[in-house]
Amino acid sequence: MQAFQFDAVTLPPEAEAMRRRVRAFLAEERAAGHLSGRGSWSAFDPEFSRRAGAAGFIGVTWPREFGGHAQSFLVRYVVTEEMLAAGAPCGAHWVADRQSGPQILRHGSEAAKREILPRICAGECFFAIGMSEPDSGSDLAATRTRATRTEGGWLINGSKIWTSRAHRAHYLIALVRTGDAGEDRHGGLTQFIVDLGQPGVTVRPIRNLAGGHEFNEVFFKDYFVADDRMVGKEGQGWSMVTSELAFERSGPDRFLSDYQLLAELIDRVGKAPGERQAVEIGRLVAHLAALRRMSTAIAGMIESGRSPGVEAALVKDVGTNFERDLPEVARRIVAVEPSVDDDEDGFAAALADVELHAPSFTIRGGTREILRGMIARGLGLR
Repeated sequence: MQAFQFDAVTLPPEAEAMRRRVRAFLAEERAAGHLSGRGSWSAFDPEFSRRAGAAGFIGVTWPREFGGHAQSFLVRYVVTEEMLAAGAPCGAHWVADRQSGPQILRHGSEAAKREILPRICAGECFFAIGMSEPDSGSDLAATRTRATRTEGGWLINGSKIWTSRAHRAHYLIALVRTGDAGEDRHGGLTQFIVDLGQPGVTVRPIRNLAGGHEFNEVFFKDYFVADDRMVGKEGQGWSMVTSELAFERSGPDRFLSDYQLLAELIDRVGKAPGERQAVEIGRLVAHLAALRRMSTAIAGMIESGRSPGVEAALVKDVGTNFERDLPEVARRIVAVEPSVDDDEDGFAAALADVELHAPSFTIRGGTREILRGMIARGLGLR
């Protein structure tokens, strides 16, 4: 049985220095009218990403030879939470900076590193995630998209689904089957870097209930990928994708997606809340503080070279529950008609935006059922 341990982490002086730099940058962006305060890591703004890259806020932990800044994961954590708290439109570079770039840095070919990583750091190269497939949900071991050997590389056939922003990304890292699954179904999986602008790949939109186009289906028909676009070695896909998910599931984006709503709620209630309002807001803030403690602990684990997959699953599950709880609490304690078109009432607009998107919070990055299965195994319960 595994005992979960979230050791307290003290942010180093360089992290607090970075916090001041990021806040100054965001103040300039706000003064220039570039920050709406809504959307954050789901808001796609390539020009903002380029400015963030030029300011040194992308690829924070990567070596300088690839365009990075050779800082710690704790410094990067500060950049991330400040961007999220401000509602900065980070969606264009988010996946590349959070997980795809680190995978290429650790496991990619030298050619892929030198061609792609500096462009990510500059805020000019965007990635999508090629994991989920139709009829399999979060069960990545059920991957059916297949790559077969051909001269100089591989031919990929199959499809991916719920592929966020694939229509605006330059690449995705696809998890595909290259061999036998084995008894545990985890064998024979390999990851490849897919250039979405090349022949053999088609992206089709999936409209969400808010009317937006974020999700996509991606189809591969004899898509050729060269050997030097394999990430890691053949058959290593399962271990690599589970370590990648630790980056995706443990960060502050898993509990700060609707932070702007919390800030607007506190402002609306004011300095003299009613008893019920004080209790509910106090509970939310305490919950947020606990999640931040857990999330920074995982950043410390990653900094020390550990792969906290189960702890990350726990943070993601608890964090997205918090994100879904927040708009319900806000509706109960403040009487307001939510409206995405209300430019005068920041609280009403924030509440409307979160209510439209909150149903997806517990799905992205792994469904609740998959995550709780991982947690149960970690506790020795299954």
